[in-house]
Amino acid sequence: MLPVLILLCIGFELLSGRFATFTNLSIVMQQAAINTTLAAGMTFVILTGGIDLSVGSIVAASAMVSVMGSLIPGWGYIGIPAGLAVGLACGLVNGLLVAVVKLPPFIATLGSLTAVRGFARLIGNDTTVFNTAMPFAFLGNGSLFGVPWLVIIAFAGIVVSWLILRRTVLGTFIYAIGGNEDAARLAGIRVTAVLTFVYAISGLFAGLGGVMSAARLYAANGLQVGQSYELDAIAAVILGGTSFVGGIGSIWGTLVGALIIAVLSNGLILIGVSDIWQYIVKGLVIIAAVALDRYHRSRG
Repeated sequence: MLPVLILLCIGFELLSGRFATFTNLSIVMQQAAINTTLAAGMTFVILTGGIDLSVGSIVAASAMVSVMGSLIPGWGYIGIPAGLAVGLACGLVNGLLVAVVKLPPFIATLGSLTAVRGFARLIGNDTTVFNTAMPFAFLGNGSLFGVPWLVIIAFAGIVVSWLILRRTVLGTFIYAIGGNEDAARLAGIRVTAVLTFVYAISGLFAGLGGVMSAARLYAANGLQVGQSYELDAIAAVILGGTSFVGGIGSIWGTLVGALIIAVLSNGLILIGVSDIWQYIVKGLVIIAAVALDRYHRSRG
């Protein structure tokens, strides 16, 4: 999909004349950062043949806890580990439901999507919580040597994911389970532990996305934050070449997929396409990507 990303960038520059400016490219990277982070975690899950529909709700809950933690006098930075802990806890619950209770991933995470969203609204009294003096706001709005911190965090997440998936035995187990779970179990792989891990790390990355969102907005709202984020994350993973049935995929492909989603959103705005058509275009892109995946698998 890398050539597709390049062609999209060239096309939007020719149509708008404003796409390739430094300011706009910086905006695109920042827009892609949170989705890239979520998609990195989602890659682990989809590689095993599962799916996590709850990441958007986890972002909302983690952002809410992060902002509330930042309001504690003298302990504002506790909002970061608190947000991460919420994400990890939600991911662990999802993992146990799938790996131990044996619920289908779609059903388990669909239930979590609703329950965690309700939790986010409950702890925030269904209002927007603000903190204009958030001590870690630089993570969402600052930069290091001209590179936004959001971009640095997202790229670090991609690198860590690559190391786990391609340089550890655990990564080999994840691909093996996605290829054939029964064969992996017969080969001695602890499938229950690995499945629990992949959902836990998806939740952890979603928690990190919540912290990034809170740092960028100085606020959190249990109802609005993270809406439909799970769809963009899934789209990024599939566009990046990861098979929806598991066993095949690359974390670098996921990065390209997330950039395609961000470029599409930004470019369509620059050329004056309404947000209604943006949803239609994104949906068609997802359908085309899944159809292409099935076509390649059938030929294989």
